[in-house]
Amino acid sequence: MLQDLEVPELVRSKTLMEGFERRRIKTRGAEINVAIAGNGPPLLLIHGNPLTLVSWHKIAPSLARDFTVVAIDMRGYGDSSKPDGGEDHSGYSFRAIGEDAFEVMDALGFDKFSVAGHDRGARVGFRMALDRPDRIVRYSALDIVPTHHVLNNITLGWASESYHWFFMAQKAPFPENLLGADLDYYMRYKLNKKGVGLEIFTPEAMEEYVRCATREQIHAVCEDYRATITVDLAMDTADYGRKTIACPTLVLWGDNSHCGRHFKVMKAWSEWADDLTGFSIPTGHYPAEHRPDLVYAAFYRFFRGERLG
Repeated sequence: MLQDLEVPELVRSKTLMEGFERRRIKTRGAEINVAIAGNGPPLLLIHGNPLTLVSWHKIAPSLARDFTVVAIDMRGYGDSSKPDGGEDHSGYSFRAIGEDAFEVMDALGFDKFSVAGHDRGARVGFRMALDRPDRIVRYSALDIVPTHHVLNNITLGWASESYHWFFMAQKAPFPENLLGADLDYYMRYKLNKKGVGLEIFTPEAMEEYVRCATREQIHAVCEDYRATITVDLAMDTADYGRKTIACPTLVLWGDNSHCGRHFKVMKAWSEWADDLTGFSIPTGHYPAEHRPDLVYAAFYRFFRGERLG
């Protein structure tokens, strides 16, 4: 489907996030590493685990021709600060990370904006769209179904692939110590999701992901997963059947990802989004790195206000 869309060609960058200005913006709970470029309607990009904002490097310079693109390292990831999660881990809830994002956009002067997220970043965008529908213009999620649906529809197939949800949520420092024993091995194993292959990542991006995989980041990521199965699930459960995402929503997922193989993606999202469009693309779990041409085509059309499908 997306192969037939007429869109401008991708910018061929020589460096990661070429043309982006780097800033560090203080929020009430963290200091957030930000990359910003372009002109036009504001578009916030939020990465997933175990990535950083450079995971958008294959499409962000192209998007910056038509949008003001703001990419962030979530708290706990990349070059953003790594605050304490608190006894209940709520410091790493999707709401807390979303509040960082709102404050970043406030600091940049954007009251209303669109948001796209991958993996954990898509879950942050989901919570942002539910919590402050007056501020989110359009929302796109890459390769997830909502957390509430995941945790209430666990299958053997999904659990065998996504064991890390519960391993990383174990009490500290058990998972931190095991993962920290060989961080380079962990990162390369994690990024080679379901055997798609590391070749989809440029050497420069791979080097950046490995650089950022410190013990401090691993602890923060574990806090993220601890929050997911506790405070995040509680929020979603409270909202289930009561709140939906009001803005236009685009869902893309890899047909060779855990999402595509184990969930009826559109059915899961239909419980949460009023204005929903979505389809699979021929990728694994990292669509923006695997097929940037297709993700860019979809984003270009969708965030310009066009309907897909």
